[in-house]
Amino acid sequence: MSQPAPVPFVASLLDAPLPASGIAWLDAQRREHRDAFAAAGLPDTRMEAWKYTALRALGQRRYAAGDAQAAMRAIDPAAFALPGVDGPRLVFVNGTYRADLSMLDDLPAGLTLQPLSQALRQDAEPLRFVLSRHEPEQGDAFVRLNAALAADGVMLKVVAGAKIAAPVHLVFLGAPAEGELAWHLRHVIELGEGAELALVEHHVADGEQQHLGTAVGDIMLRDGAVLRHVLYQQAATGSTLIRRSRLHLGARAQAMLHVLELGGALVRHELRAELVGDGARLDTRGVFMPHGRQHIDTQLAIRHQALNTASDSVWRGVADQRARGVFRGAILVAPGADGSDASLSNKNLLLSAQAEIDTKPELEIYADEVKAAHGATVGQLDERSLFYLRSRGIPQAEARALLTAAFCRAMLDDLPNVALREHLAGLLAARLPD
Repeated sequence: MSQPAPVPFVASLLDAPLPASGIAWLDAQRREHRDAFAAAGLPDTRMEAWKYTALRALGQRRYAAGDAQAAMRAIDPAAFALPGVDGPRLVFVNGTYRADLSMLDDLPAGLTLQPLSQALRQDAEPLRFVLSRHEPEQGDAFVRLNAALAADGVMLKVVAGAKIAAPVHLVFLGAPAEGELAWHLRHVIELGEGAELALVEHHVADGEQQHLGTAVGDIMLRDGAVLRHVLYQQAATGSTLIRRSRLHLGARAQAMLHVLELGGALVRHELRAELVGDGARLDTRGVFMPHGRQHIDTQLAIRHQALNTASDSVWRGVADQRARGVFRGAILVAPGADGSDASLSNKNLLLSAQAEIDTKPELEIYADEVKAAHGATVGQLDERSLFYLRSRGIPQAEARALLTAAFCRAMLDDLPNVALREHLAGLLAARLPD
């Protein structure tokens, strides 16, 4: 009995040629993941992880592979400039590395920053373990697709004890092209023992397009390392962006993540953090703000696996018009992770009767002497606060805007880069309905 033909989305991506690296284990892995993607197809809403994010419309789309014009397209650096971010920079346009837009000269001592393709050509063996990870879970179609088709990405390493003062800027820019393109990037980031790094991950558009981008990243923090990571996403309104980030924290390692999700038509970010060393700490602050008919899905999973680890996650969602937001926040305290302290809060505002936000907090505890709290709310602005502002002579529309801006801006209050913090706060305010 013949097999049914794959849906257009799957068929178009299976027609794309696999990147040829000449590295036997890597090329074999790519073929294996392509076959697994072809067999499984796209996940559907019957899978718990995709319950609130339907891919029927995406399944009917066709994408061309890569973008041969990306290396020649004129891009104004002002399209991705950010206040307070003037350190080393790595730029990709439609998934293609752009040396002319990047800033890799005179890197600080202890920092290695280069395209992954270059690192593989120089010495692929040290990357074999991290690039050979398999993803056996259901619903991991995009991770397998990325593993099959990603030919480039970010390779960043900070040696033990190095303190990198200027923020490193990673830019992923979508630009108009002939037809709709699919690009895929794979990132490997490692901080050695006691190393410190500020990192700005920036997804931005230079004109309207409807491309598909996938990105999978592994971030390893060795014992005592400190990472301050800002993720600002303002992709084109018609684009699709699917990302998976895996964060591994060693003993006494600390990570602070600030996330601002604004752009895209369909956006999904899965962040999986594992606190595997005693005393590790993770703090996350995030805002997702879909409007129009946007769909923004955030999947946060934090696993405490060692003694006296801590995590504190505070997220805000604001949806208006016919937009939809999804947030899943899962905390697991594994056996043996005694003394863990875990907290997660997700509060959401609906600014129209047609907007929707689905939130799902989860908490599992299998250890002793644990502090844990989690909660989620979905509602509208507090009428008492509105009444208070209006009683002071503030018009209703302005009062609503003030309260909504304060609701979101609180997620940026502990961002140490003042210039970047004020810039992002201004973007949030500009995003609010009139």
